[in-house]
Amino acid sequence: MRFQTPLVPGRLIRRYNRFLSDIRLDSGEVVKAHCPNPGAMLGLKDEGLKVWLEPNDDPKKKLKYGWRLVEFENGHWAGIDTSVPNRVVKEALEAGQVAEVAAYKTVRPEVKYGTNSRVDFLLTQDGLPDAYVEVKNVHLLRENDWAEFPDSVTARGAKHLAELSEMVAAGHRAIMLYLVQRTDCGRLKMAPDLDPKYAQAFAKAHTAGVEMICYDTTISTDGVQFARPLPVVTPS
Repeated sequence: MRFQTPLVPGRLIRRYNRFLSDIRLDSGEVVKAHCPNPGAMLGLKDEGLKVWLEPNDDPKKKLKYGWRLVEFENGHWAGIDTSVPNRVVKEALEAGQVAEVAAYKTVRPEVKYGTNSRVDFLLTQDGLPDAYVEVKNVHLLRENDWAEFPDSVTARGAKHLAELSEMVAAGHRAIMLYLVQRTDCGRLKMAPDLDPKYAQAFAKAHTAGVEMICYDTTISTDGVQFARPLPVVTPS
């Protein structure tokens, strides 16, 4: 997934009201940018962080900048836009890059299922069970190279796990795909201290047969690309 327009650098002043941020551009100008992330953004919203914004000239948009990336002092990157993972995974599914479901040739996004829900992707192929794929954005790192999910309470995420379990019970495949929008992670685990109910739902869904997979990304000012699989810690 490539950004539509060249990104511009700046320094974060503050992120507030969940979807707003103030950024000081390298030119010295202070601008208000859309923050496309409703989560806690632990470690990604500290004052002074180097960030990258995507400008736009869309007359329908009130804000002329969208916050896309954090560039850390150690050279690593994080993507903060929670809409990016679905776009990245869609490209990867259509290109057959997700090894676990590479045999599926038809990819349909946003298909109704469960209780008033839409699955991120429904994969179909003659001779194979339908595969329901949910995608979650991951960008929390607190120790070593551990990516963690979630970074805040997500009742919606727990609901998705229950609905995927129902698909397994109905004879389909169900896959939870965690996409890590950081370049400094090597494995994934749940964060029960931040959302114990999600961790419990994860364990229950895993026992029910939901497949838990994780991939990381390569990130630059050009875009975010699907990369390698990472191991997931699941209940023994």
